[in-house]
Amino acid sequence: MGATAATSGIPDLPLLRRERTQLIELIERARVIFTPLGFTYKDVDKVFTGPKGGRLRFAYLERDSDAEAYQGHSYTRLYIEEAATFPSESPINKLQATLRSGAGVACAMKVTCNPGGSGHHWVKARYRLDEFPQGGEVFRFEFKNPFTGRSVERTRVFIPSRVYDNKYLNDNYVANLHQVGSADLVRAWLEGDWSVIEGAFFDDWCGKNIVAPFAVPPEWTRFRSVDWGSRAPFSVGWVDYCRRRLPARGWSHAAAWSLLRYKEWYGASSPNIGLKLTAEEVAHGIVGRSTGESFAYTVVDPSMFAQSGGPSLAERMVKAGLSGLRRGDNRRVAQMGAMGGWDQMRSRIRGDGETPMLFVFSTCRDLIRTLPSAQHDPDRPEDLDTSGEDHALDDARYACMSRPYVARPIERKPSDHVVLMAGADGRVNYFRADDDGKPEIVDVKDVVLNYCRRKERERRQETW
Repeated sequence: MGATAATSGIPDLPLLRRERTQLIELIERARVIFTPLGFTYKDVDKVFTGPKGGRLRFAYLERDSDAEAYQGHSYTRLYIEEAATFPSESPINKLQATLRSGAGVACAMKVTCNPGGSGHHWVKARYRLDEFPQGGEVFRFEFKNPFTGRSVERTRVFIPSRVYDNKYLNDNYVANLHQVGSADLVRAWLEGDWSVIEGAFFDDWCGKNIVAPFAVPPEWTRFRSVDWGSRAPFSVGWVDYCRRRLPARGWSHAAAWSLLRYKEWYGASSPNIGLKLTAEEVAHGIVGRSTGESFAYTVVDPSMFAQSGGPSLAERMVKAGLSGLRRGDNRRVAQMGAMGGWDQMRSRIRGDGETPMLFVFSTCRDLIRTLPSAQHDPDRPEDLDTSGEDHALDDARYACMSRPYVARPIERKPSDHVVLMAGADGRVNYFRADDDGKPEIVDVKDVVLNYCRRKERERRQETW
């Protein structure tokens, strides 16, 4: 099939999408363009064939493993439409091995994408859009042929394309974009803003949840959380259970009983690709990164306790020196009155509406990178889409479920300001405003006592 391009120079060009139904409009558009040029179309193969033998193929990769079916093919061009709909870049990287031509035809791959989708994070990382949000930066990669010793350079570039770059799109199209309802989605599609994540699973996540590193009090309860992965990444979090505020230590916005993720280890060679370490190697890595610290427990992925003809992963880790393992609560979605892990995370991220109950050091880059881009499962909206990079989120979920939290409404503190007033009966009493702003009679002794107690608590916290 691909031999034509490899031997004669006649182009053979596949255009791929994630799902078959996504090809329908592309094929219809191709009919309009190529039929007048003499191309014939075979619907069974989804192939347009030109008068000189050139072919344009339409195909889809519904599963990452579908890319393996193209092994041995030869193409001079690859076109990937809407790359961010692919949860991983792995199948796209595999397809690059099909770019070859013995006739000297220049080979290349072109990709289109929009912000959002389950692959948002890897597209953003691939083109380093955090560093170069406007694109245009040419990345160069040099490879050395181990057989000939010659070096080969490959380049990669992100070319932004916004609505005003297309002269054929008029004001009506821009107006239609504004009708989608979400301001974030409008900004993402209209301006190509990759910092915007539409449909985020944790839409309450914000800068309040991220704090600069500081010296954590050794008296706080420390524990670890682990999500297992070999081919996929594993994730380990080091967490503190904050026991009180620390106004004198520069972190006055932290609420008592909140969780602080102060360190992490993310086992990935690239986005969503694991290191394939053994259980013993991971255990040694965790122990080595925990030197000088003591932990109440280590909550781990419950699948690590599964046995299949031999010791479980948890047993192997214990033998390797990782002690205090506790089976994590894997309830993702609340059911039958029971707590759900994602609901616990969302409650802690949100806190009481003013102060979060989940904080993350700015050095925990992989949780910060993957949490904002997590999407809803299209078939189970209450659950997270597991086809995305959710490993750091899973370990954070185990941590939250090990320390359940129930949000409490903000209570209005009674005012300490009292006034001396004469009541309707002629008697002189002490008054202060109640929750509705109406005056109420109070015992001034209680006011003074409460004031003194509060000042004493504040003094103790300042000197703690």
